[in-house]
Formats: sequence, C-alpha cells, structure tokens
Amino acid sequence: MNKVTVIGTGSVGSTIAYTLMVQGFVSDIVMIDINGEKALGEALDIRQGTPFSNSCSVYAGSYEDAKGSDIVILTSGIPRKPGQSRLDLAATNVNIVKQIIPEITKAAPDAKYIIVSNPVDILTYAFCKYADIPEQNIIGSGTILDTARLRARLSEYYSVSQQNVHAYVLGEHGDSSFIPWSIANISNVPIEEYRASILHTDGIYPELNKADVEEYVKKSGARVIQRKGATFYAVSISVCHIAKCLLSGIDTTMTVSTMLHGEYGISDVCLSLLNIVGENGAHSKIMLPFNDEERAKLNLSAEKLKDTINKLGLSK
Repeated sequence: MNKVTVIGTGSVGSTIAYTLMVQGFVSDIVMIDINGEKALGEALDIRQGTPFSNSCSVYAGSYEDAKGSDIVILTSGIPRKPGQSRLDLAATNVNIVKQIIPEITKAAPDAKYIIVSNPVDILTYAFCKYADIPEQNIIGSGTILDTARLRARLSEYYSVSQQNVHAYVLGEHGDSSFIPWSIANISNVPIEEYRASILHTDGIYPELNKADVEEYVKKSGARVIQRKGATFYAVSISVCHIAKCLLSGIDTTMTVSTMLHGEYGISDVCLSLLNIVGENGAHSKIMLPFNDEERAKLNLSAEKLKDTINKLGLSK
C-alpha cells in the first residue's frame, strides 16, 4: 500500500496523478489544490478510468488527508510563460511554497518530498531551509528531464537504445546547466570515439555536434512552451520515475537537485549532481571525475543560483 499526495492540480500535477494511476505502483492518490473544484474534477476524471487500468483510490482532499503519505509531490506555483526564465518565477513561487510547508509537513512529516515547481533548485533550497524534515527526504526533480532529453538526442544521433547511452546534464535546471562530456559514453565507449568504433554497418552516423546537442537540451522546454503553452508529459513521467525509485527496495542513480555540503567545494545551494535515490531518499551523491572546465561550469551554475538565493533573502 503506497500513498502519494500531489499538491497542485494544474497540467503537471494532474498529469502526474494520471501517470501514477496508469503505472500502477501506488494504491492511494490524494490531490490538493487551492482551487478545490479543480482538484475534485481532476480526481473524478482520473478515478473513472481506473476500471480499465489499475485499482487505485484517487480523490481530492485537504492537507489533513495527506496524513500517512509515503511521497508528497509539489507542483504548486505560477507556471513559466513563453519567453520567461525559470528564475523569473522565483519570488512568487517561493512565497507560495513557504505557505504550503508548515501545513503539509505537519500532516506528513515522514514523507519523501519531490519538488517539481520552478525554479526547482530555488524552491528545493527553500524547502530545505523552512521544512523541519531530513534533507535526504527533500528532492528537486532537477535535471532528470534534461538528462532524458540529452539521452534521447544522443540515441537519435547513433540509432541506439537510450538505455545504452550514459550521459548527464548537471547543475541548475536552467540556462547554466552543463553536460560533462568527458564522462559521456555509449556502452562504455567514450562518446567521441563511439562513431569510429562501429564496424560492419550500413548506417550513416553524423559527427557529434556538441553545441547542437546542448542547444537542443537547453531549448527543448522553451520550444514546447512556445508551441503548446506548457510542458507536462515528459516531466510527469520523469517525476513518476523518481517516485517509483523511492518506493523500490533497490537504489537507483539519477540527476536530481539536493542540498550540497562541500561537494566539489560547493555548499549551501541546491543543484543537480548524480544522486543515489531509494527507500531512504536521496541519501548519497556520486563524485564524478570532472575535468577543470566542467568543475568551472558547475561552480558557475552554483554561483548563479546563490545570487538568486541571496536576492530573495533565503540563506540564513
């Protein structure tokens, strides 16, 4: 019996709840929103599909109904508009999160929290600062979606399964994110050597254009927003993957946003590194062998986020 509470029933929150129901690894889904009628409508719509999917109780409720939740997923906040950066959302969404924290942590103090709202690194930091719960239980969705976009793009380059692609997007979930190319590989072959290593094939593979791949990853979200007004399918699947790993008995590595305490010489900021995630939360980080250029990019990302944190007066 696994219970998940989703706070915020906009496009992202509702799609997460729907995906949780379809994937079938939770028994109870509570949907909470400041607009109670919206939450009721979304819950009813999802619940009426359960006879053809998985047996799952889906209902709208209040913070009190979150009691006993194994996972709480936070999607509340103002969505990003076309042409708007994630950091532009910071002040408004931080205030929303600060109002939610005491209510939800009182009801579900032992839950694992997945922060999805943007700017996710700033809101994850605010949650760590204002919520009196263990930091390993606070996980920002971070660059898990960026990493998925990267692997999808590289798999297209070489017509190979995404599961054979091992590459990461790290740092801020935003413009200062970076790809540590020095450790990227396909089936243990360094990414820059993979094309030349393929023998006896009729396939024609292009030269790896790192700038093209980086632009694809960084601009994908904005392009979706420009074309359809919002992103919610891919991020919802990514968040459900985090939730499934939290409920699993086997640890999984993933790029999520957590608080740093001296890793790579960086402290008091939340950003994405490679974390080990499982039933004990995001309990460990994997120290990757960055080169000097990659370390500099990580530091730049941290400084950009710290600048926003300081402007918002969150550090204390």
